[in-house]
Amino acid sequence: MKLRILPHHSVLMMFFIGLTFVDPGYTQGVNRLDSNTMSCVPHIKWIRQWPSSDKKKKQHSFRSRFNSIFLGKKTPSLTRPVAVMGVNPENFWVLDQGAMSIFNIQGELGDIPHFLQKLNHDFISLVGICSDSSGGFFFTDSFEKKIYRFLPDKKKLQVLNDSLILDQPTGIAWSEKTREIWVTETNAHRIAIVNEKGERIRNIGSRGTAPGEFNYPTHIWIDKNGLVYINDAMNFRIQVLNPAGDVVSVFGKPGDASGFFARPKGVAVDSHGNIYSVDALFHTVQVFDLKGLYLNSIGGQGQGEGEFWMPSGIYIDRNDFVYVADSYNSRIQVFQLNYNNTK
Repeated sequence: MKLRILPHHSVLMMFFIGLTFVDPGYTQGVNRLDSNTMSCVPHIKWIRQWPSSDKKKKQHSFRSRFNSIFLGKKTPSLTRPVAVMGVNPENFWVLDQGAMSIFNIQGELGDIPHFLQKLNHDFISLVGICSDSSGGFFFTDSFEKKIYRFLPDKKKLQVLNDSLILDQPTGIAWSEKTREIWVTETNAHRIAIVNEKGERIRNIGSRGTAPGEFNYPTHIWIDKNGLVYINDAMNFRIQVLNPAGDVVSVFGKPGDASGFFARPKGVAVDSHGNIYSVDALFHTVQVFDLKGLYLNSIGGQGQGEGEFWMPSGIYIDRNDFVYVADSYNSRIQVFQLNYNNTK
């Protein structure tokens, strides 16, 4: 697994014209690693991808092949995966905007669950996914402006509170600490906090560049301590809030080198508190500490193992396996972290 320095993208500068930069009192610069931080740098090993690169392998269930051959139904396949949630490297869920549905991957087999196919419902703009407290998960459809709750064991799908009105919901995260659901309302430049019934408790933020303000926020993550990590996309930064919504850390600047942001998307945090930010235009995942110190990166543009083409979503499970939605390569890649500084 090679760690790559991000390529020069001079064309990106057109995105930066006219932007107001973040208060330098909160923005962290790109610092070099020192001896005190080297031990915290994760080593990242590529584990697998789905679908497998071996085209001869059968990727779909018997039922899907039966439907295709005898009933003339098209076998679903990953088209443009945008978000992923992993149980373990052999079992994960994928939101696919291209297929407008949800896949469950188990080993080498992957398919849209049968009862979802029977619903014959297209999810026009799937964006965010997170686990809930009961073995299911929540996900957002920004076009329909809804949060859905999916209970796989019960084969049940429901809208979380039909009366809840959200303005382009995208990222979603569940807080084990407060038992709240945090949702980014991208078009409203704020974070909505709702309870398990989908009732709005409060909002955080408004449009702006000051700490605690947002400019088209998208993806979000909540760690085991209740800290909230928000991709403040068009401010080209990550904001970290405590459970009360107070600002803990803000870092990031637009730029065309490692440690800067071009098109930040998914965000996740490992068990050591390192922050992983997917950047679609850099075709990479960058790793930072809580203060914004750049640690390293995964990837670079390509179709090989550990390479990406406009990735979007990321998820890190409790055992530090990292799942990346490699959107335009139409696949999910899985990595493993270790901190032993050994290969």
